[in-house]
Amino acid sequence: MDDTVAHLKLKSIRYRKSVLAMIKHGGAGHTGGSLSCVDILNVLYNHVLNVSPDNFSHPNRDRYVQSKGHSVEALYAVLAERGFFPAAHLETLNTFQSHFVGHPTRKVNGIEQNTGALGHGLSVAVGMALAAKLDSSPARVFALLGDGELAEGSSWEAAMTAAHYRLDNLTAIVDRNGLQITGPTEEVNALEPLPDKFRAFGFAVRQVDGNSVEQLLRVFLETPFETGKPSLILARTVKGCGISFMENNVKWHHKVPNDVEYASALDELDAAEAQLLEQLNPNAEVSSWN
Repeated sequence: MDDTVAHLKLKSIRYRKSVLAMIKHGGAGHTGGSLSCVDILNVLYNHVLNVSPDNFSHPNRDRYVQSKGHSVEALYAVLAERGFFPAAHLETLNTFQSHFVGHPTRKVNGIEQNTGALGHGLSVAVGMALAAKLDSSPARVFALLGDGELAEGSSWEAAMTAAHYRLDNLTAIVDRNGLQITGPTEEVNALEPLPDKFRAFGFAVRQVDGNSVEQLLRVFLETPFETGKPSLILARTVKGCGISFMENNVKWHHKVPNDVEYASALDELDAAEAQLLEQLNPNAEVSSWN
């Protein structure tokens, strides 16, 4: 196994542990959707985005907008490990006077935009990408959408605008886990054929396994897919990915594990981590986890 892939897989396991610990300690959180998008955020922040605590105020940094803001725990976990704030701050999730609340807020270092009102994130990302074009900036913009939020018309208005302005510095990613709070997306408000819809709105589209770091690495490095067109990555994921009893189970959209469930989930992740560590080159340096 390639060392880059192995180390990213190891990070994903540890991010999942962090997500569960936050939600368990904070007493609330969007467990399933955070677990489905962890691998996407992992590859973005560790291998794609030109953004760090040191350059976060630089005008030419890349931007990331989490339109599916309810899955903020995954974003918090990644930002903490990347050094945007001390990991100890994660323990304040949902506590009085903490900035670490259930949706992204710019009061937390590393977060570009307040989100959570679904359907708004892509519009914000389009504005950022257009501004970068007008400024002749090399900055790229990435936005993560949930599939359930595509029922919001504002997402499609933003998509149409992105194509109109030929924003090939914009990449939208859809976390296509197939479930939303009230059930399967195709039963609540059918989306398919989703790739064809985005192509009709002027996007260049690729489909990948959104829980495969190997596929994510390849597809992100291919952006922009076509000159003069915004890119759309349809990332087919598993809601609750990494925890067997949470996977594809709509009740884990927003649910806190009890003590038995939490211990069982950690056992699964510990086993996956141990197996991966055995596969790593024994001489390879495993980055520290702070």
